[in-house]
Amino acid sequence: MYIGYDKKKGHEYAKLYTSVRNGKRTSKDYLNLGRVLDKERGIYRNRERGVFSYQLETNSYGKAPEDFVPPVKKNKNESLIVDFGDMYFLDTFIRDNCLVEPISSIGYVNRDTLNAMIAYYVLCPMANCHAHDWWEGSYARILYPDANLTSQRISDFLSTIGDESPIRAFFREYIKIVGLSGDTCNILIDSSGLPDSIHFPLSAIRSNDGDISDEVRLIYVVRQETGLPIYFRYCPGNVIDASTLVRCLAELKESGVNAKLAILDADAGYYSDHNIGELYESKVPFVTRLKSNRALYKELVKEHLGTLCVESNLVEYNGRNVFLKYAPCELAGHKAYAYICLDIMRENDESRKTFENAKDKKLDSSQVFKAMRKRGVFILVSSLRIARKNLLPLYYTRQQVEQVFDLGKPHADLLPLHVQNEDSLRGHLFLTFIATVIYKKLQDALIKTHINPISLFFTLRNQKCNIYNDKVITQGAVKNADDCYRIFNYECPVSIPR
Repeated sequence: MYIGYDKKKGHEYAKLYTSVRNGKRTSKDYLNLGRVLDKERGIYRNRERGVFSYQLETNSYGKAPEDFVPPVKKNKNESLIVDFGDMYFLDTFIRDNCLVEPISSIGYVNRDTLNAMIAYYVLCPMANCHAHDWWEGSYARILYPDANLTSQRISDFLSTIGDESPIRAFFREYIKIVGLSGDTCNILIDSSGLPDSIHFPLSAIRSNDGDISDEVRLIYVVRQETGLPIYFRYCPGNVIDASTLVRCLAELKESGVNAKLAILDADAGYYSDHNIGELYESKVPFVTRLKSNRALYKELVKEHLGTLCVESNLVEYNGRNVFLKYAPCELAGHKAYAYICLDIMRENDESRKTFENAKDKKLDSSQVFKAMRKRGVFILVSSLRIARKNLLPLYYTRQQVEQVFDLGKPHADLLPLHVQNEDSLRGHLFLTFIATVIYKKLQDALIKTHINPISLFFTLRNQKCNIYNDKVITQGAVKNADDCYRIFNYECPVSIPR
């Protein structure tokens, strides 16, 4: 068995020859390996396998090495003017926020592909099949000249970085730069469904407010003090229980973070007697909202609503006035604490809607009165006794994790899902997490300005650069782009050596 080569139209092709003995005669049979991309390393391309490697010594096929970049035919019409400002700013921002080391720790051999894909997830909310087109028209082409963004390579790339080892390596370094290594902190935990039509084991049917869809469930852990995402986990769309939560916290602990208090979203499905019992058994302190269909909710409202609205129970938070009353209770057989709350502003809004709808729903005065009595009421329960002045500021930071999902879904390429297997899914969610971290840090830096991250990148993208053989010369930035640079004290260079 040997490999033979021939040339057609200037390109070299390979065939795998095998000697076949038929009686006394010997004939040769062959298999087309395809076009030769790298003869020394045994890398070929054909329609059946795409880009692949073949080793004659072991007669084995495999993926092309991570650092392999296929030869690209030079495009005579290749653009000599490309988008500059957004990519230059992003590269500077990543370095300025000490994210280079965590990203480097992922260990993907072709660093240009890794960095280019992170930039693509941040800057371009389109499917991965468009990544190469984006790269060709961006300064990313100069920053990451060896990036391999063909569709097949991106799929292999996502599978590789989706392995457990690179993800763990990233989080070990990332936890250090956010100042949490070995420390304790309050964390926010929420989950979001990622609808898909992939039909692989992680897809599961889930009903949410009457809407039924196939979903993968994504869980984010966010640091309460900063709103910065610090971990992610995923599970089938219909699985949300305390065991998932406890495993998530255990993995977080192995990365060097100890949860002092978990603030949970009741709407995500974490609250049930079984789940609460598991949290107590695992000694995970928590705060969550008690849903109104629970028997305990109805008992607490019946017992305490009449004595709730008194001056001593009034607290103020973020411009809102809330009556708040503490009461001991029991959750899944364990000692707990309930906080019965009445938001005055919310009560007024809901009461107005009740009056407006009373006629259409044919409610009599007694029914309207009963409905109004419960407007604006909500109940929080906790395994810890929390001071009244601290409760609402603590609980309402839960909105930060919802904002993180709002950043991830439209802007960090979280949806739609286009992957075909779990390894690629994990790699996709991993890249999305990194992009979301960058967006969150950028959002925090812009909070006192009139600019948001999306408008910043759009503005900076309009600044172009001219590509020459030995250098890149930037075009003068318009005032809006100059304003963006000035906020961060970044200075746009006139020219950059290639």
